[in-house]
Amino acid sequence: MADPTAPPFPRLLRIQEVSAETGLTPRSIRYYEEVGLLAPVARSGGAYRLYDADDLSRLRFIAALRMDAGFSLAEIGQLLEDEQARARNRVRFLQGDGAEQRAAMSDALARIDRQIQTLERKRARLDEMLADARERRAHNQAHLDDLDAGRGPDHSPHAAAAGLALEPVP
Repeated sequence: MADPTAPPFPRLLRIQEVSAETGLTPRSIRYYEEVGLLAPVARSGGAYRLYDADDLSRLRFIAALRMDAGFSLAEIGQLLEDEQARARNRVRFLQGDGAEQRAAMSDALARIDRQIQTLERKRARLDEMLADARERRAHNQAHLDDLDAGRGPDHSPHAAAAGLALEPVP
């Protein structure tokens, strides 16, 4: 049974409230609207943007892709479009005949293949960044090892790896 004290419809939030909920700045939220990643549900009488729970979820998803995973706005836009198409394809598959079902599944597979390619490119870039960080760590560890052994630091990039670090300082 419905809660009699609950409002008759979901509460709509203004941009400042959405900002506080998501951790995004109002400027970022407006920018996501400008580039087509988000559309506010409504406008108030004073022309304030109003957002619902779905908008909050979408903004959290965008923020996670952008900040946590480093996706570009173009990549995020494509991923969001693919999610919307997934819902459309589900309806096409459930309501269509054999030809429509095949078309829905073909579209779904093409979109998934594109997502896989996007994610593989992202993973390859992260693997490169991880390898670079490990190389810098090994370089710095070699300097620390030299200091611990009483040797002066050799600042040539390959000296430690080649065993050419300076002899102990008297």
